[in-house]
Amino acid sequence: MGVGWWHGTGWRADDRQGNGAGADKPHRFFDFGISHKKQGTFSMDSANKQKEHYDRILAEYNAYYFDKWSMRYRDEFVFGPMWDGLDLNGKHVADLACGSGFNSVSIRERFPQVKVTGFDISPTACAEYERNTGFAARECDLTKPLKVAPEFDAAMVIGGLHHCVADLPQTLNNVASMLVSGGLFIMLEPSSEFFLEMLRNLWYRYDRSFDYTNEHALRHDEILAIGCDAFVVFDIRYFGGPAYFGVLNSMILRIPLPAKRFVSPPLMMAERLWNQLPGRAMFNVFLARWHRL
Repeated sequence: MGVGWWHGTGWRADDRQGNGAGADKPHRFFDFGISHKKQGTFSMDSANKQKEHYDRILAEYNAYYFDKWSMRYRDEFVFGPMWDGLDLNGKHVADLACGSGFNSVSIRERFPQVKVTGFDISPTACAEYERNTGFAARECDLTKPLKVAPEFDAAMVIGGLHHCVADLPQTLNNVASMLVSGGLFIMLEPSSEFFLEMLRNLWYRYDRSFDYTNEHALRHDEILAIGCDAFVVFDIRYFGGPAYFGVLNSMILRIPLPAKRFVSPPLMMAERLWNQLPGRAMFNVFLARWHRL
C-alpha cells in the first residue's frame, strides 16, 4: 500500500463514502480518560529552554517554512489530505503549537467561516499569531495540565506533538479535554519508522535548529496506545521524501532561499513519485486523523 489512507482501528476511506464494510457502523461516544504516566521529567528550566529556543529561531523558521514554495508543498501534500472530506465552516478549531499563525491563515482561506484559537509555548509566537490572524492565542505548555473547556470541534498539530515527548499522556489528555464528543484530532508528525531514523537522531543531537532534549520522532501506533481510551483512528497516511526535506525543511539543509525557486519544481515532481512507494519505512512523516470517543 502506498500513500492511500491506511485502515486503522476506526473507519476506512471507503467506509466514509458509504460503500465499505463499516458503512452502517454507528458512531459511539463515551466518557473517557487517559491514564497519566510520566514519560520523563520536565522542569521549568526545560520549559524556559523551549521558549528561548523557539523565540530564537522564529524569524528564520517563518522565512523558510512559510515561503511561497513551502506553502505550495503544504497545499498539495499536507492541507489537501488533511482537510479531505471536511467542512470546517462554522466550526471552532484549536491550532496547537500554532507558531505565527500561517497554518491558521490557510485554514481560513479554505473555510472562511471557521474560528481558530492558537496555542503555543512561545509568547513571541502567540503575539505574532494574533497580529497575523486576528484570532486569539493562548500561551501554554501542552505537557502540563490545562484548564480548558470541551469547546473545539477539531484540533490540529503540525510538527508540534513530537516536541511534547516529556509527557505525551498529559498532552493527549489536554487535547481530549478540549474536544467535543466526536471531535477530530489531526496531527502531522515525523515518523520514527523512517529508515533513516538513526541518522536523524544524530542530526537532532548536533544541529542547533533542534531542541534535542525535548523532541524526537514518533511511532504512530505507540502514541495511539497512549491515547486509545480517548481516541480512535479515522485514517492515517505516510508520506514525505525529497521535497519534504529540500523544500519544506530547506532551513535545516541550509538551502538558500533564492535557490528554492530552482530546486523546488524538480523536488516536488520527485516527491509525487516517491509517495507512491509501498509501506512505511520510506516515508519521513505520518498524517493521522483521530476521532475523540
